[in-house]
Amino acid sequence: MSAEAEPTVKYKRVLLKISGEALMGDQGYGLHPPTVARIAREVKTVHDLGVEICMVIGGGNIFRGLAGAAQGMERTTADYMGMLATVMNALGMQAQLEALGIHTRVISAIPMDQVCEPYIRRRAVRHLEKKRICIFAAGTGNPYFTTDTAATLRANEMNCEAIFKGTKVDGVYDKDPKKFPDAKRYDQVSYDECLQKNLGVMDASAIALARDNNLPIIVFSLDEPGGFRGILAGQGTYTTVKG
Repeated sequence: MSAEAEPTVKYKRVLLKISGEALMGDQGYGLHPPTVARIAREVKTVHDLGVEICMVIGGGNIFRGLAGAAQGMERTTADYMGMLATVMNALGMQAQLEALGIHTRVISAIPMDQVCEPYIRRRAVRHLEKKRICIFAAGTGNPYFTTDTAATLRANEMNCEAIFKGTKVDGVYDKDPKKFPDAKRYDQVSYDECLQKNLGVMDASAIALARDNNLPIIVFSLDEPGGFRGILAGQGTYTTVKG
């Protein structure tokens, strides 16, 4: 009977990718602690189901490398600044998750031992097996790669069964639903269609990496209360990107 109380989850290990902008709430910049706390509570509801979770958070709420490069800054330097922004976001999320009683590890691709762990794949896998949440920070550790690509890379390395991409809308549309009322939402779309139609799910290298490793990407609304947990239980509105 207890089996009926808890829904059967579709995936046992997942990576949640969210943008840095998702953490700033209605502010124009930085971290909004109540918003970070709300997202942490959403993550906890999934963690409580026994799902192993790792996360990648962007840095666009603090600094975006491409924007810095567009304003004349050297691209490599701008990208490293963006990577450091992701570490700040990861630490903020770690603080909220641990306030909820969830053991969390921030794992950085750029070593900074005083504040987080260096990335060692086998150690990270062990953390997940012990039901700790791993937040991968500093992207891939290399300039010219986005946090989308970092998320897909880490998801593959951790043997995740899916990437959950939390956004402002409840799936992938053929055009911006906030600008066009007649925008059509896809229930399912292929990797190649995403690339050909430039649907903006993730950048091209991330989509290609997911396609080459047959890793599904589930796009859902992070603003929908209970959405993350609902999808794992087979409910809710979302788009699945797969072959």
